[in-house]
Order: sequence, then C-alpha cells, then structure tokens
Amino acid sequence: MSKPAYRVDLRTMDALSAADLYALLKMRVDVFVVEQQCAYPELDGKDAAALHLRLIEGDALVASARLMKPKQTGEPARIGRVVVSPDHRGKRLGDAVMREALSACEAAFPGAPIALSAQSHLRAFYAGFGFLATSDEYLEDGIPHVDMLRPASPRSTDIS
Repeated sequence: MSKPAYRVDLRTMDALSAADLYALLKMRVDVFVVEQQCAYPELDGKDAAALHLRLIEGDALVASARLMKPKQTGEPARIGRVVVSPDHRGKRLGDAVMREALSACEAAFPGAPIALSAQSHLRAFYAGFGFLATSDEYLEDGIPHVDMLRPASPRSTDIS
C-alpha cells in the first residue's frame, strides 16, 4: 500500500498558529457558508474545546474535521465540520479524513461511541464507516440532516 500524499495534524485550537487557524476557518466558511449558500454561525464557540484534525498536502490544507470529546462517560464523542477543500476534491479525501477522524477518536476517547449530524445526501457515505441513522430527517440551517451514531469499536473499548 502506498503512503498517502497527505500528512495528518491533530491539535487543539490554541496549538494552531494564527495562519493555520485562519486557513482552517476560511476553508470551512468557503464551503459551508459560501458554496452551500447557508448563512449560519460557523464560528459557534466550540472550536476552543475541540481537537482539529487536518490533512495537509505539501503546504496546503486539503481537508479537516472537528472532534469533540464526550460530555460525560457513556456519551458519544462527536465528529463535525468534515470538509474537503474545493481545490482538492476527487482525491477521495472525504474517505481519508473520515478514516483519520475515526482513528483519532478511538485513540483519544477509547470506548466511546461516535456521533455526527450528517447532511442527508451523505447518509450512505457515513453508513460506509459504520454509522447508523438515529433520527428522522430534519432541517438544520435550511439543509436536510440526519443524526447518526457509530457504536464503540470493540477494539477501542477500555478494558482497565
């Protein structure tokens, strides 16, 4: 198997440089607000408590996801703000960022199930990673979504 063209970077918001944080937020706004024509509060106050997973190819940010720890024991970790740069689509980076996000969640939050709020048209994509729908379709900021949950991975369960 060949080595991926990207490198993985996982860190808190405070550990990102100003330029790296700007690039991350700009990519999210470019896709979620501008491209999807959805005026919503992208800067929602949750980034400071999150782990930010970035895929970087050369010097370019090509994809990212936001990982939130479980609020308490037994509750799920959350993956959100999954995004691929428009300039780097067609490289299966959506698959890559999800594989890396799941791996990072299992390492950081062992034994926790993982939840996400999926845009409805991506339901099958997330199902391919073991996510099951847990809600009916609903509108979030005018876009159809469905809540999904991936049970805790048996190999990531804390046995201590």
